Amino acid sequence: MTRPISLAHLSTIDLPPPRMIHLAAELGYDAVGLRLLRVTDTSPGYPLMDDPAMMAETLAALAETGLRVQDIEFLRFTPGIDLPALRPFLEAGQRLGARYAICAPYDPDLDRLAANLAAFAALSAPYGIRPVLEFFPWTNVPDLAAAIAVTEAAGDDRLGILVDALHLNRSGSDPALMAGLPAHRLPFLHLCDAPVHPPYTTEELLFAGREERLAPGDGQIDIAAILAQAPADVPVALEIPMTALAREKGCAHTAAHGLRRMRELLKR
Repeated sequence: MTRPISLAHLSTIDLPPPRMIHLAAELGYDAVGLRLLRVTDTSPGYPLMDDPAMMAETLAALAETGLRVQDIEFLRFTPGIDLPALRPFLEAGQRLGARYAICAPYDPDLDRLAANLAAFAALSAPYGIRPVLEFFPWTNVPDLAAAIAVTEAAGDDRLGILVDALHLNRSGSDPALMAGLPAHRLPFLHLCDAPVHPPYTTEELLFAGREERLAPGDGQIDIAAILAQAPADVPVALEIPMTALAREKGCAHTAAHGLRRMRELLKR
């Protein structure tokens, strides 16, 4: 089965977008996801909307390699989020040809979160960008069922859900819930692997999510079961931070290993 495979920026987060795009092309990826906004104090973001020189280099890299940008990330939906202030982010995404913007739930008021997601879906539509809500076990939208409830409450079919294999597993979500969703709710997946040893502390959840994962097939998450519940042609993005191994052998090694293991799994 042939599926487009994208390289998520977290897998090679220390590489600025032009270098990351060239590496992804050399390894054989079909697309990339770019992190335009910093997520933590210890990991970089690359605000291309504020850096004309790097934006020009990034556009040149896309043109030279023929790769596309699948998504840009990521937006923290906090109680005080200023949606109009996100226009430069969306304008940058439009210039890059991005299809999706990843949104993270950090608002304890789920009604307000749903309303803001709906408003952002309307705001992003003229830019050709669809928002996707990613759930995280340490947030107030901790699992797939909660993400489904929020997106349904938002009431906008342009709003999708981003299922990440790690968070699906760590939250105890049933992959079968995916099968009941319309295809437009699951525009792409984040795939990786990890050891499975519940229960998990918040620190363990964050460490795995941000620092150390495994390539598909190298851990104990049933990736095949996740793919079986998703639309047959859904694109996948490999989000596989392997900090220790990248320090030892370089991020080109880890990104290549992830792609090789993903292709082996898809062939099976």
